[in-house]
Amino acid sequence: MQVIASQVKRWDLEDMSPAGFGLVMATGIVSLAAQMVSYPRIAQTLLDLNLFFFVMLWVLTVLRIGRHPKRFLSDFSDHMRAPGFFTQVAGAGILGCQFVVLRGDYAMGWSLWWLAAALWGIYTYAIFAALTIHPDKPSLDRGLSGGWLLSVVSTQSLAVLGGKLAGQGGLFDADVLNFLALSLWLWGGMLYILIMALIFFRYLFLRFAPVDLSPSYWINMGAMAISTLAGTHLIENAAGTPFLTSVLPFIKGLTLFFWAAGTWWIPLLLVLGVWRHIYMRFPVRYDPLYWGVVFPFGMYAAATYRLGSLLELPFLHAIPPIFLYAAMVAWVVAFIGLSHDVWTRYNSRHPA
Repeated sequence: MQVIASQVKRWDLEDMSPAGFGLVMATGIVSLAAQMVSYPRIAQTLLDLNLFFFVMLWVLTVLRIGRHPKRFLSDFSDHMRAPGFFTQVAGAGILGCQFVVLRGDYAMGWSLWWLAAALWGIYTYAIFAALTIHPDKPSLDRGLSGGWLLSVVSTQSLAVLGGKLAGQGGLFDADVLNFLALSLWLWGGMLYILIMALIFFRYLFLRFAPVDLSPSYWINMGAMAISTLAGTHLIENAAGTPFLTSVLPFIKGLTLFFWAAGTWWIPLLLVLGVWRHIYMRFPVRYDPLYWGVVFPFGMYAAATYRLGSLLELPFLHAIPPIFLYAAMVAWVVAFIGLSHDVWTRYNSRHPA
């Protein structure tokens, strides 16, 4: 650890993006989707890799807090950077799902659920409070992006992992944890509606340049996909939970609503991507937010697989492999971009 710390000291961590844990989110969901579509070796390999990413990103985050505490705290009141902190919550939640699904390790699952829950409580109220009372606020077109929907993703990641842990020991019994998962699921859905109304307004009524279409806008779909996945766990858990059984038709209907809403975004986002990079020739440069493209593809594959299986919709079974392959390709491209970015930054500070 001392060797890592001494090496990192040479790097400038002041501008490290709070959204860096998007790497963990993306790797984790591709792993889980690969397990569902019967690629267990890929799933296990990505779990091992993801644990390494998770630990290293926390090392870098702690070092950044120690070296640049003022800059770290200032990110909480930055409308464009603050939502990135929610990737820490979602990353912990999805990594916990990996341990439960791939290794049956409920102890690690519970540990990561508690970490995610603590981070969710801190970031949700610290960020929204800081942005509310900050005296200098940007206009809507300068302060709003798809990254704000990471707050929805983080909330739903707690619901997903909570649904998997219900009845598997821990501090809460199954009924309490299922109630918490249901409450988080509903809150995440409401938060999506609040934020999406503003995003849709920006799309249609404010000037939109290629630079404004950041990769984070794919979370428009990804937030609905993880909401769908959380709903499928509530449907599955309803068999042994009377209060979930009493609202089961509502849960099924809302889960289908989330899936349909996420699906609606896919063609539009593809068209806008073609407009940005082909028609407007906007260059592609690595950004941590590009993991926000990988994550929705992988999450849509996982959510559609679960939805089709639970609701007995066999015509949906052809969709998950397509989106899994797309997520894998996007993951490789994003990882190459990350590696090139790290290498370039290192060489710029250590010229031969």
